[in-house]
Amino acid sequence: MDDDSATEILEATYRALCRHGYADLTTGDIAAETDRSKGLIHYYYDSKENLFAEFLEFLYEKYTERLASATGNTPRAELFALFESLLVGEETQAGQEFRTAMLEVTAQAPYNAEIQTELARFDAALFDRVSDLVAAGVDVGEFDDRIDPETAAEFLVTTVTGVHTRSVAAGHSTEHLYGIITEYVETHLLVDDQAEAIR
Repeated sequence: MDDDSATEILEATYRALCRHGYADLTTGDIAAETDRSKGLIHYYYDSKENLFAEFLEFLYEKYTERLASATGNTPRAELFALFESLLVGEETQAGQEFRTAMLEVTAQAPYNAEIQTELARFDAALFDRVSDLVAAGVDVGEFDDRIDPETAAEFLVTTVTGVHTRSVAAGHSTEHLYGIITEYVETHLLVDDQAEAIR
């Protein structure tokens, strides 16, 4: 399959996923979002699971670009920019529909090794990015040197994942929860004099 056809089918999958969710999604739904036929999609992808494995790879590339695009003048500013890009401004209808659909996809992970493998890559990418930023903050004296970057990253990544789940399942505002995460960083990671200055 040429790159243009692959991109078109995967972008159509994104639109169809937002519109229909994972459980009810069919190749016909995907074909309806593009000018490619249902038969052509079946020709390249012999199952919905295989299509989704490819789709998650497509999303992973975009996700890692998004993680890398968060910048700041200091590790703390860069960490806040990262959380902002992941949480703030995603309360549009399209953002909510996509998070809902991805929660459905995540629920398939225990039963589908390919999906689980792909989702683990998303988690690892975010963990590595957060851990690196916390380590950089410790190195320059912005974060408390008693902080273990990997332990902090485990907590923060788990929190971000939980924010998305609570947003879908219970309707909690991601922007409000973003504020809670940044407050945690300021009160638990910053060295004492910087934390006092913020207060």
